[in-house]
Amino acid sequence: MRTRRGVKRDPRRPAILVPVDGSTVSRRAIDRAAAYARRLRAEIIGLHVVTPYELAIYSRARPAIVTPAAFEKRATRISERILSAVRKAAAAARVPCRCLTAWNAAVADAILGTARTEGCELIVMATHGRTGLQRILLGSITQRVLAGSRVPVMVLPLQS
Repeated sequence: MRTRRGVKRDPRRPAILVPVDGSTVSRRAIDRAAAYARRLRAEIIGLHVVTPYELAIYSRARPAIVTPAAFEKRATRISERILSAVRKAAAAARVPCRCLTAWNAAVADAILGTARTEGCELIVMATHGRTGLQRILLGSITQRVLAGSRVPVMVLPLQS
């Protein structure tokens, strides 16, 4: 897992990890994490995980050949746009925030690894609510995080 890191966090301040994917449901997790961070005087750590297969999602006109450098440049730009929502919510709540981009095909492993290495006390994430065949084919990142986490995980359902 490759992660772009910023400034080291203050170990005396609790940290809340918010994995985001740019979806509407992840926006709810951002808002909830910002509210908790304000109450707990905690820091928010936003995380977006870039996976190798995201190119198909990010490209409207899919070129025949995409170089790794071109993919990384575009994925980084999109990740920054997705993470800007975390920064805005943290600024509105007046809480410290850092954002990280992890490069890993195993999203749940990247989330768990970041929570561990950053010393997070809580993970706040939303679920897309996939069921049936979709869940079997796509798996459940949330379920894997719940099963593997050493810290509490707050899961926001698809509908509130």
